[in-house]
Amino acid sequence: MAEASGRFWRISTAGVFFQGGAAAIDTGTVIASLVNAMTGSAAAVGAAAAIARYGWLFPQFFVAYFAQRSRRRMPYYKAGAFGRALLLALLALLLAASDTVTPGVAISGFFLLWTGYAFVGGMVAIPYNDIVARAVAPARRSRLLALRFFGGGLLALAVAAAAHRLLEALGFPGGYAAILLFGAALLLVSAIAFVSAGEPDAPAAVNPARSLRAFFAEGIGVFHSDTRFRLFVYARWLNGAVAMALPFYVLLAMASEISPSEVAYFLAAQIAGALLSNPLWGWWGDSLGKRSLLAGTAALGVLAPVLALTWPFPGAAGSGLAVTWFAAIFFVLGAVGNGGTIAQLGYLMEISPDDRRPAYSGFFNALVAPAALLPLAGAVLIELISLQVVFVAAVAAALVEFVIVRRLHR
Repeated sequence: MAEASGRFWRISTAGVFFQGGAAAIDTGTVIASLVNAMTGSAAAVGAAAAIARYGWLFPQFFVAYFAQRSRRRMPYYKAGAFGRALLLALLALLLAASDTVTPGVAISGFFLLWTGYAFVGGMVAIPYNDIVARAVAPARRSRLLALRFFGGGLLALAVAAAAHRLLEALGFPGGYAAILLFGAALLLVSAIAFVSAGEPDAPAAVNPARSLRAFFAEGIGVFHSDTRFRLFVYARWLNGAVAMALPFYVLLAMASEISPSEVAYFLAAQIAGALLSNPLWGWWGDSLGKRSLLAGTAALGVLAPVLALTWPFPGAAGSGLAVTWFAAIFFVLGAVGNGGTIAQLGYLMEISPDDRRPAYSGFFNALVAPAALLPLAGAVLIELISLQVVFVAAVAAALVEFVIVRRLHR
């Protein structure tokens, strides 16, 4: 019992520091603002978000194949967790030295290291989910996630405050370099805490796939035979369409004459939304079920894009009203996004067989990975039509997602 309790708190601590580090590289605020300052291109902003999301998902299929055949999953976590902290530190150093090179070299170097960071970090998810599922009892998982997001939210608020001061004092690119270096340090602490928790013994895999090709065929078979799994994949595809708009809220705010340093206020609002909603999501997921939580967060997904579509008000650009309005949008994004993450992680753990959890996670993430590229489609829509059309598409996708999730209940 003491060992299980110790693991619970070490895993929780790792999650808290991860949330703080993730805030420093949030693609909807800090990274979107950074890339916009570097390039002035909506396509580049969308590409940075797409790389982050696709890089997180794509490697998981391959990691799942090898992890499923192994009784120890911690080595895969170590490679991803320590590797991403190193790459993020290198990215910070590149930004700090970007004044000494041409803009083209700085931009190319940024996207090269950012891509490496995203794909190496993607190695973490499969072993993390599997180790947590074996180390923490089902009745405590939503509480673990809520605790992770609550404590991590408090730390992330400190990160947002530091980001505001750094951007005001150092500007571009020094302020962004300092923020990313801070994030790398927090991710390093997170990795050390999680590794210190150790790993319970995994059950032996029953007839693991003999090759990647056979593993892929097995995943396709699960998709066709498991109705819950298939509907869940459809729902997350639609959620990806809702998330397509995430990197572009900042562009809408900057079009309203909001300064880059004020983006830190939006990051703080997003974190506050996640933080204050945590007790609700933890109770909801454990008491009413993960499917109910999925449906609720899908329905609430229409709020942020609707608020974006009702802006601007005449003469409000550059005013305190603009900052307040966008802070409200990011508050909603933080709350709904946090609830959706808790629901997705919990539901995937529930529908995955104990002896095939890495495989199921790999199948799932490989199937939903292409949706991570949708911010690129959003950038194309912006270039061809307007910024607002992305938010219209997000509203439509959220409504259809709610319908699909409701089918899971039946």
